Amino acid sequence: MLMTNIYSYVVRYDSGFAPNPFYGYCTLATCKPSIRRSANLGDWVIGCGSNEQSIKRGGYLVYAMRVTEIMTFDEYNEDERFVLKQPFRNGSRKQSCGDNIYFRSTPLSIWQQRDSFHSKEDGTIELNHVARDTGVNRVLISEDFIYFGGEGPKLPEKFVDNRDRSLCKRGIGSSKFNDPQLISDFEQWFLGQKEKGLVGFPYEWLDLRR
Repeated sequence: MLMTNIYSYVVRYDSGFAPNPFYGYCTLATCKPSIRRSANLGDWVIGCGSNEQSIKRGGYLVYAMRVTEIMTFDEYNEDERFVLKQPFRNGSRKQSCGDNIYFRSTPLSIWQQRDSFHSKEDGTIELNHVARDTGVNRVLISEDFIYFGGEGPKLPEKFVDNRDRSLCKRGIGSSKFNDPQLISDFEQWFLGQKEKGLVGFPYEWLDLRR
């Protein structure tokens, strides 16, 4: 039996794209290739706010998801549950930030990219993003998540592992935690939350309302 891990990182651009918490599933289909490569079923991925001067959300939880399914991009593209996550750039904000952006005609064909947050401004394909995203052909999917976006709570300071590392990431990169006590404490905290699923809206959406 695989040991449960928690992967923690800073969500620098909280736009609803990566992660995408809409339509009943929280999905990580782009960015964070190291986490998408390593995470297994049952693992947790948590994203914390950025402490950049213009944001000042360091230490606050953006989202937490337990990985309940893992797909390839081809499977993600073809699954009817995730058609709504295909981006429609001229639609609503929720439609425009869809993360189901990669497809191809056959497994040997080159990747195509829908007009999305990872395309060029004119909607054409951005090869750098294609290479980075599809370099790890895995999409992490969760039906067991909580997404606070730009109005999440501070994670309790007690959440440190046996190496005295804080669960809430504050710098670049990502951290992996496998301390059983920390994981148990975090899971109990998660279970104790009154609301699950989509609770708040992305930080960048809140900024547009001001």
